[in-house]
Amino acid sequence: MAYSDLDLNLLKVLEALFIHRSASAAAEALSVTQPSVSLSLKRLRSHFGDELFVRQGGRMVPTAVAERLREPVARVIATVQSDIVPAGPFDPASSDRCFVLSLSDLGELTFLPDLMASIRQKAPRVTVQSVTLPTRELKGALVDGDVDLALGYFYGFDGDNLFSQKLFDQTFVCLARVDHPDIGDSLSVEQFIRAEHAIIEQDGRSQEVFERCLETLGLERHVVLRSPHFMSVPLLISQSDMITTVPLAVGRIYTKLTGLKMLALPFQSPAVELKQFWHRRSHTDPGTVWLRRIVSKLFTGHDPTIGDRSSFWKSFKGSSMNA
Repeated sequence: MAYSDLDLNLLKVLEALFIHRSASAAAEALSVTQPSVSLSLKRLRSHFGDELFVRQGGRMVPTAVAERLREPVARVIATVQSDIVPAGPFDPASSDRCFVLSLSDLGELTFLPDLMASIRQKAPRVTVQSVTLPTRELKGALVDGDVDLALGYFYGFDGDNLFSQKLFDQTFVCLARVDHPDIGDSLSVEQFIRAEHAIIEQDGRSQEVFERCLETLGLERHVVLRSPHFMSVPLLISQSDMITTVPLAVGRIYTKLTGLKMLALPFQSPAVELKQFWHRRSHTDPGTVWLRRIVSKLFTGHDPTIGDRSSFWKSFKGSSMNA
């Protein structure tokens, strides 16, 4: 097959196979017949001298050669869609689009109250789906178009075709029950080291920043509980002598809802940059541009859990940090 035979339609078939992993599903997505997809795959295999996709467990799994093509193909398709065939206008008042956001449970607590209120006001028929993906899977989901926007902190999350915008910094605080027998209104390094700790372990999330900080400082805690979930923390801490370190947003929520107090850390710890991330394929998509602008307006330079700008978070003003 000559270079001139590798037309855009073949690349669109290749992209569809990456996303759907099935010739029939790819055909349906492209509004063509399955034999047409099979013929296109045959031409692609001839051009690249590789099987590209092999059957495994009822799915079409990409070969190593195909995996190397995934990103360049997505880049070409995205360039055509954004620079050559611009999408139509996005009308938030009439659109029934579903935006898919990647958020951790902490991200949902921090971003969704204000974001959903704004979306509901401006686009009453638009819906949102929140998904939680490991960092190693999220980039592929953005490339495939399965996720429109990722909000939060994702360690080591970068790439030539990823865009990002910093929103605000998130600091860390300690939580302890109000009547803790050994800890009063402040926390010393000695008390921090001596206390029993519950820690949240989430791969590629902001908690890893704090753990690396402790390693740098050479501080070792007495860890009695490790969990991947934030939601169980307040009840566990309120009914024990354990303490925990969490991002400020979590601390403000839990001190309001339970018998806990927030304490400043007795040492310097880095703040975490929370950002919004998107892929080149959606960089000029009118709907995603609209959504990014809302996120930027709501959160750039502004942690919604602090201050009075957020009508939702005003209800949590009663929580304050003991320092």
